[in-house]
Amino acid sequence: MSLWDQINPAALISVLDYGAVLIFALTGALVASRAQLDLVGFVFMAALTAVGGGTLRDLIIGRETVFWVAQPAYVLLAAAAAMVVFWTAHLIESRYKWLLWLDSLALAVAMAAGVAAAREAGFGPVITVIMGVVTGTFGGLMRDVVSNEVPLVLKQGELYLTAAFGGALVAVVLEYLGLALPQTLILGAVVVWGLRAGSLTWGWKLPVYRPRPPRDHG
Repeated sequence: MSLWDQINPAALISVLDYGAVLIFALTGALVASRAQLDLVGFVFMAALTAVGGGTLRDLIIGRETVFWVAQPAYVLLAAAAAMVVFWTAHLIESRYKWLLWLDSLALAVAMAAGVAAAREAGFGPVITVIMGVVTGTFGGLMRDVVSNEVPLVLKQGELYLTAAFGGALVAVVLEYLGLALPQTLILGAVVVWGLRAGSLTWGWKLPVYRPRPPRDHG
């Protein structure tokens, strides 16, 4: 048995969830700073962003208890991250730039957490990919909707939803090819972050629909 196979799946999911919660909470707090909210507003935005995707994931796959209800330390971590940003955001020259890059990292980690949770629950490849996308994108979607911003997941010219889907698909395919789950999650997360970073740095994007006038058939 390899070292990868000895990793406890439940512990792996917990580590990924903690990582996603922390990074997403920072992005939520940065959005709160841009909106000039008070400390309670910071905590609300951080917590909403941090647990939104994982909550929807757990409800869909039928977990007995939503992850942050079973372990409130996730919410406390999000609140702590919000407080740190509340007192330090003024030191950051470009909060939006930090927001985008932290969000890209959170997207990658949360996607991996969603895939891991679906696989541990025994779901097949289709649901696993969907859970990876849901966990990765819905926290940020809730954050942007509540803050009255155009959601990054729907922004034209952004590889966001595509990045999450691509990473989840890679993780599922690699597991089918025989790699251990931790390896597939790492490689899938790298794909997500690589696609998102390429979009932010070099403008990578998919073709978008261009409306055309109807043809006159006479």
